[in-house]
Amino acid sequence: MTGTRLILIRHGEAVANVEKLLMSAKTCRGLSAKGRNQVERLRDRWLELPEFSADAFYASHVRRAMETGEIVAPAIGTLEMKIEPRFAEHDPGPECDGLSYEEFVSRHGNPDWEGDPYAVFFPGGETIADFQHRVGIAVQNVLREHTGETVVVACHGGVVDAVVRSALRLPQTGQFSMYTKNASITEVVHDKPGRWRLIRYNDTAHLAALAEDK
Repeated sequence: MTGTRLILIRHGEAVANVEKLLMSAKTCRGLSAKGRNQVERLRDRWLELPEFSADAFYASHVRRAMETGEIVAPAIGTLEMKIEPRFAEHDPGPECDGLSYEEFVSRHGNPDWEGDPYAVFFPGGETIADFQHRVGIAVQNVLREHTGETVVVACHGGVVDAVVRSALRLPQTGQFSMYTKNASITEVVHDKPGRWRLIRYNDTAHLAALAEDK
């Protein structure tokens, strides 16, 4: 496959997901036991049936993403996992960091996620436009540094959303919703200036047996 290949892994289920908390890199408590199991299944899938040969391996600096990268690393090869903070999730800022979503809504109201991307939902935190711009810079840096290569990134649901919307030239907010699953694979290829291909989204074939294990 020609072009620069981005393989995005959303982290496994995190404590923040289970407890419905807003957690940045400063407060994240990492993966839940279920989340570690999910990522172990992804690792084992790739060890059994390798799908690619990676040239670079990144993770955001948020604990849940780094733990995901560390677990899946044996299936990536001997590459060093580089930490790239610009692949982190939407930053709620210090005032909202660590709040439950219920507490956040009681203090600041329910955000209109489908509205103005420049609206301030998190006092002192990122707007949607800020967040997407940051992720866009991270992607452009990867394209410049790894032209024609395969790059694996352990990241977040919001990052996957931002990359897909940008790659497909879709609106920053609204018109549709993306529900990126924990430990899922999303793959896009940049094959020439201005053109991307979406190869797969929300691939969780490795999690199919989880329900049977319960």
